[in-house]
This record gives sequence, structure tokens and C-alpha cells, in this order.
Amino acid sequence: MTVTIHVCTTCRMGQPIAEGEVRPGARLMAALEQAGAPAGVRIVPVECLSACDHGCNIALTGPGRWSYVYRGMDPDAHVADILAGAAAYAATEDGLVPWRDRPVIFRKQSLARIPPMES
Repeated sequence: MTVTIHVCTTCRMGQPIAEGEVRPGARLMAALEQAGAPAGVRIVPVECLSACDHGCNIALTGPGRWSYVYRGMDPDAHVADILAGAAAYAATEDGLVPWRDRPVIFRKQSLARIPPMES
């Protein structure tokens, strides 16, 4: 079953952005797309995850799974860890990846954990 990484493309990482400059969230989206999604994962841009003070932000979601919002993702440093964490998440049935199996950025930079929606 496919899971989704939602990437906030409007994130500024708390910095002013000059007109015409690419926002860090958009850079993160481009870097993830260039690296390529693991099996069972799709990468989807979103315009805002309403966690502006914490950007760059992503959310991991999947049918019948716990969802997560992660903050402070660095488009220059965290791409491999995001994709590894998403692959581990995709390998679960409920979205609960054992603590030690999560990349460090997912252990330390979780902003929210949201229960699965009831069918």
C-alpha cells in the first residue's frame, strides 16, 4: 500500500526570502524528487502544513496508519534520512516504526503524531 510524504513547498525555514529566490521547502521537494521515492512511497507537494515557525516541514501519511508531522528538515542535509524514514514507515501496517529503527531526525524533530482516521 502506498504512503505519502507531503512536503511543504512554502516553508522558509524561518528566514526572509528575497523575491524570486527559491524557498527552502521547494528546494526540499526538488531534492526528494531528484533522489527518488522508495518503493511504496509517493512524494506530494503541499502549499502549507501550518507549522511555519518550524520549517522545512513534511508529513507522512498512509491509509489506516498513524500520521506524523516532522519539522526542521534541511533540504541540503536530510534527504537520505527522510527517504529512509519513509521507507521504514511504508514497511509498517500501522505507521508505528520502532523508535530505534527511525532516523535520528525523525526521533528528535517530530512535531505531531496523529491517529489513523476511522473507516
